[in-house]
Amino acid sequence: MSVLLSNSYSLMQVSSDFLLKPTFLRGFSGTLHLVLLIVLFLSWVFKKLRADGNEVAKRSVRNNGFLYYKQTLFCCLGFSIFNFAICFLNHFYWYRNGWSEEKIATLLDSVLRTLAWLALSVYLHSQFLNPSERRYPFVVRVWWGFFLSISCYCLVIDFVYYKRYQILQIQYLVSDVVSTVMGLFYCYVGYASKVDGEDTLLQEPLLNGNIRESKQSNRGEKTLTPYSNASLFSILTFSWMGPLIAVGYKKTLDLEDVPQLASVDSVEGAFPILRDKLESDSGSSSRVTTLGLVKALIFTTWKEILLTASLALVYTLASYVGPFLIDTFVQYLNGHREFDNEGYLLVLAFFVAKLVECLAQRHWFFRLQQVGIRARAALVALIYNKGLTLSCQSKQGHTSGEIINFMTVDAERIGDFSGYMHDPWLVLVEVALALVILYKNLGLASIAAFVATVLVMLANVPLGSLQEKYQDKLMKSKDTRMKATSEMLRNMRILKLQGWEMKFLSKIVALRETETGWLRKYVCTSAMTTFVFWGAPTFIAVATFGTSMIMGIPLESGKILSALATFRILQEPIYNLPDTISMIAQTKVSLDRLASFFRLDDLQPDVVEKLARGSSDIAIEIVDGRFSWDIASPNPTLKEINIKVSHGMRVAVCGTVGSGKSSFLSCILGEMPKLSGNVKLSGTKAYVAQSPWIQSGKIVDNILFGKEMDKERYDRVLEACSLKKDLEILSFGDQTVIGERGINLSGGQKQRIQIARALYQDADIYLFDDPFSAVDAHTGSHLFKVMKDGRITQAGKYDDILKSGSDFIKLVGAHKEALSALDSIDAGTREDKGVVSVTNAAQKEEARNDVNGKEDDIIGPKGQLVQEEEREKGKVGFSVYWKYITTAYGGALVPFILLAQVLFQLLQIGSNYWMAWATPVSKDVAPPVGGSTLIIVYVALAIGSSFCILGRALLLVTAGYKTATLLFNRMHLCIFRAPMSFFDATPSGRILNRASTDQSAVDLNIPFHVAAFAFSIIQLLGIIGVMSLVTWQVFLVFVPVIGICIWLQQYYIPSARELARLVGVCEAPVIQHLAETISGSTTIRSFDQASRFRDTSMKLIDGYSRPKFNTAGAMEWLCFRLDMLSSFTFAFSLVFLISIPVGTIDPSIAGLAVTYGLNLNMLQAWVIWTLCNMENEIISVERILQYTAIPSEPPLVIESNRPECHWPLHGEIDICNLQVRYAPHMPLVLRGLTCTFGGGTKTGIVGRTGSGKSTLIQTLFRIVEPAAGHIVIDGINISSIGLHDLRSRLSIIPQDPTMFEGTVRSNLDPLEEYSDEQIWEVLDKCQLGDEVRKKEGKLDSTVTENGENWSMGQRQLVCLGRVLLKKSRVLVLDEATASVDTATDNMIQQTLRQHFTDSTVVTIAHRITSVLDSDMVLLLDHGLVEEYDSPSKLLENKSSSFARLVAEYSVRSNSSFENLANI
Repeated sequence: MSVLLSNSYSLMQVSSDFLLKPTFLRGFSGTLHLVLLIVLFLSWVFKKLRADGNEVAKRSVRNNGFLYYKQTLFCCLGFSIFNFAICFLNHFYWYRNGWSEEKIATLLDSVLRTLAWLALSVYLHSQFLNPSERRYPFVVRVWWGFFLSISCYCLVIDFVYYKRYQILQIQYLVSDVVSTVMGLFYCYVGYASKVDGEDTLLQEPLLNGNIRESKQSNRGEKTLTPYSNASLFSILTFSWMGPLIAVGYKKTLDLEDVPQLASVDSVEGAFPILRDKLESDSGSSSRVTTLGLVKALIFTTWKEILLTASLALVYTLASYVGPFLIDTFVQYLNGHREFDNEGYLLVLAFFVAKLVECLAQRHWFFRLQQVGIRARAALVALIYNKGLTLSCQSKQGHTSGEIINFMTVDAERIGDFSGYMHDPWLVLVEVALALVILYKNLGLASIAAFVATVLVMLANVPLGSLQEKYQDKLMKSKDTRMKATSEMLRNMRILKLQGWEMKFLSKIVALRETETGWLRKYVCTSAMTTFVFWGAPTFIAVATFGTSMIMGIPLESGKILSALATFRILQEPIYNLPDTISMIAQTKVSLDRLASFFRLDDLQPDVVEKLARGSSDIAIEIVDGRFSWDIASPNPTLKEINIKVSHGMRVAVCGTVGSGKSSFLSCILGEMPKLSGNVKLSGTKAYVAQSPWIQSGKIVDNILFGKEMDKERYDRVLEACSLKKDLEILSFGDQTVIGERGINLSGGQKQRIQIARALYQDADIYLFDDPFSAVDAHTGSHLFKVMKDGRITQAGKYDDILKSGSDFIKLVGAHKEALSALDSIDAGTREDKGVVSVTNAAQKEEARNDVNGKEDDIIGPKGQLVQEEEREKGKVGFSVYWKYITTAYGGALVPFILLAQVLFQLLQIGSNYWMAWATPVSKDVAPPVGGSTLIIVYVALAIGSSFCILGRALLLVTAGYKTATLLFNRMHLCIFRAPMSFFDATPSGRILNRASTDQSAVDLNIPFHVAAFAFSIIQLLGIIGVMSLVTWQVFLVFVPVIGICIWLQQYYIPSARELARLVGVCEAPVIQHLAETISGSTTIRSFDQASRFRDTSMKLIDGYSRPKFNTAGAMEWLCFRLDMLSSFTFAFSLVFLISIPVGTIDPSIAGLAVTYGLNLNMLQAWVIWTLCNMENEIISVERILQYTAIPSEPPLVIESNRPECHWPLHGEIDICNLQVRYAPHMPLVLRGLTCTFGGGTKTGIVGRTGSGKSTLIQTLFRIVEPAAGHIVIDGINISSIGLHDLRSRLSIIPQDPTMFEGTVRSNLDPLEEYSDEQIWEVLDKCQLGDEVRKKEGKLDSTVTENGENWSMGQRQLVCLGRVLLKKSRVLVLDEATASVDTATDNMIQQTLRQHFTDSTVVTIAHRITSVLDSDMVLLLDHGLVEEYDSPSKLLENKSSSFARLVAEYSVRSNSSFENLANI
């Protein structure tokens, strides 16, 4: 029995020992993992066999039912990588020390673990895509239970083994501890029930396809960014960005996918703080200083600034841990070890420092971008508010183009400066830390390093001042160019009608040449700065090592490598220092510009005293009013103004052109500076400007103008303004989107919409500035005010003033003279006036005579005329990169730039390798070479690398400058040669965005971003090359890590790309809204709508900030993960180095590998980061290239078919079967029109809205090309000659009188074809001679933007002057007298009759009297000729459409005079 028990005990002991042996444990673990692999494979095969179309379709929808899905997937993948690392280390270690049964079992276990967990990661990912699964698969959960059990068992055995044999195998312990922790986590997520409410915002955006589409269509508009309520872990790891990146990976992101900003980041949170701080410090906006603006900006974001400063300091301290420990690490590799496990402790110190460095840097960068977004949003809101309150005098000094530049360039630059904010003081900290390390290693030689660093920084002073100077000049020249571009885009129709577009393009190109002159100087200065500072670390190293040699300080490889690592870290702030100083210079310029803008005078708040509604019977009262547009002028614009208007009165203000009528209304509105007197207003007011201001958007929104919809009132207003007929014609009715400045509406329609807007407001006081210039509507007046030279010369009732003679009778006489042409009409027709409603007559006449033909442009499959801005989607094509790099010199400079960088990298590595190899490891080892040889070779290599950098910098800026210039010229040529339909459908904000923001990126940023990517690739290859000399086995880790990095980049880039595009697309509405607000600020203020417009602006600003904020978050999401992977790779290489036996690797060369490895994590991330950044930035090139592919108009000149110089000689216009449509898919507007305008005849064209009048004129000038038929002028088919030859031989006086910024001479003769004598003669003919002679500069007197310092009537007379100079045989009048009084109208008609007796004159008639003396009248109806005969013959036939039209006009006009006389 005892023997049996003894044997049994022995057997149990053997069995127990066997169960404790690692061979059994690892074998059993490997077997379990092999089983898992087989099960997963069979499961996959089974599912594949069962798969059908429905399941495949479901793959596009993600399941959000799993608990901690992403963390689980990440842990599975991470655990697979961990096991691979263990396998690799064990293999290498045992390969050198021999194999055993235990080692083979352990190695197989590691291999199987690696494969099993990788397979499980793939399996879980596929399960997550299946919406039918709500929990982790049963097999997986069972496996996790087994895995936790065996992990715990192995961990217990490790300690039992240690207690029994006093042996603790570290690789088993680490593996089992990690496995146990993982097992606990997996069991928790596998068996814990799903938390209520887990289906939260973090998972919600992952839904895609048609699932919940209706509920989530506007989720971005309604949901708040996950960042606002994210957990600490989510914030630290940027996991809150995961859902948006996941959505972007599955579909193209749109703005509605992007969540709203938290209140603290939105403009509503930041703007009030900035505004209040500025007001409290400055007292008022007129006293804002640059310093005050800086203080207010800092106050707005002070918490984030302090936090980022702390993070920057932590990052800096952590980054110097590596250089500090390198010498110790080299000595350890050389066999000098202070204590047990010193190597592991060193690896841990390196690794922890890297983790801290990564976390601190990522959050430092993100928070700084957050600061920039807030600052930019607050500044843009401030600029907008300022633009809304600017006085007219201030506006004349700063045009809309300049103000747009404040928003797009200056505010943007100040926002971007946040990234450079801490660099100046960080440089000092980094230099101090570097000196501490250098002093530790090299003693007093560190003083030489300090002196060299100071010298390098001092060398920047002159370069910095030059950059600031050039930047200032560059911005001013850009302002001038943008101002001119903005004006030309607004008036492109006039330029094309007159054939001036190429002349004005040459002006833009000339302005750009001035700008590029400063740009060239700026980028060359940048190149010199780059040369100085890229060479700086090498210069510092030479100075330090040279001093060490002179002082006899021994140079050991460990100390050298520590110094080189220090210089390499110091290199980054020194590299960035030129950018920092340049950015400081640019930002200071921008701050100065903004501060000076904020100091501009606002409208005087006390001009008008507003009385409470109903508190007085007097609506308007002005006592002893003196007003002037220019306060400094000795002659006030208005003087001795005394007027009292009671509620209910109708007052007409009369006067000749330039007498001050519009100024009089401006003083009532409070728009005009008051010199003295009192202005009182009681009640609400509405204003209709002389020049219609229409906001881009729907017609209904323009009429409601912020008011709630009252359907009954709305319909009454439409009826009263004769808009119902127009809305019936338009495809979308009142939902039709109006183009910029109402470009797809006629003059009459724009004016009637303005009037409807005013009427809908139900105001107490209505102020109309020549509201019927394009709309002859019936009106009566109780009281007339007659203006002359800025004074009220007569006031009283109509009949009283008429009896007193003088000025008023001249005006009325002119109108009666015009009506006398109607006397030939049969009296019986006049008697019909009782039958015809006066109001209806006005409406019918207006409907007949209103000009359009453009409405049809918006009919058709594409729908609205103005579409959402198109943006490219998907990956930026390689063609964009190729076009960019081959634009300058066919890409010939690119190989030389890359060669210079490769040589620089080789020389840098060579110099560092030389220093590591040529210096002894310790004092007791003899150096391989002498001290002088050491320094001479190092200096030679350093000089060579510096010249490579100089060559690279100069070639790069040359290529970048040339590319920017060529792209600019190509884009602007295509824009100016684009057909008019392009400008009708494209808001100018989109074009200006490309000419400003995108062009700035091409000028200053993109060359350096593209180069940075190429250079970082070369640097990465260099580091890998160095490390491969020492530890080629690290490639086994590099390959999977780089694979994961590429996968992460591919996963991230779709979202980042679309977010960057959204940033570009969302900026245009902000610009456009500002431009519209500036042009319509008087109307906005008069309706008391300023607050609504501010709210809209804030919404648009936040719409721009949202994708910008998420772009920053997405970038840091990627960089954090890349940094983590790189840190693990670096730690692995360190573990490898400490695991190999002493003497296997040269410690100096190993130390060199570590020195480079310290930068590996940064450089791996840097490659991906520069790639992403380049793709984000290259979108600007993509957007510019879009506009270099705009379809062009036909040629300007056809050399083989040029008309003779005196063509057209007679001016006969023969129109045959003319058919015109605005686009191939749209219906015909002119449907086979045939007629002939005899040479030298006067023809008037009349017709209803949409009858095709304007289309006919546009076809005559080939603004629109005919679909069939032709127009022949004096025997030449106009389609057979060049556009310039055609348009330059025809003349037109357009409906909207246009003047350009410049001089009187340049406005009359932009092509510089006429002498001063001819210009003076013409000015006298159009009665402007005396007015111009009064001005100080005579013909060179200034004309401000849009001719704002000239009245509307004077501008029309200038247009008359242009055609008088041209003396064409064919003249077109497009409602040319709509903006002048009747007397001036008569003068214009008389001048035209006198000087164009032999010319063919075609008039689109508005006032019937203007066509009554025509030789022929053409009446169009729906694109066909309804009537075409002489006026007398048409009037003889009482049933003709023209006779009825004249009768209605006569009835209304006589009725008006009778009514006025009876008042």
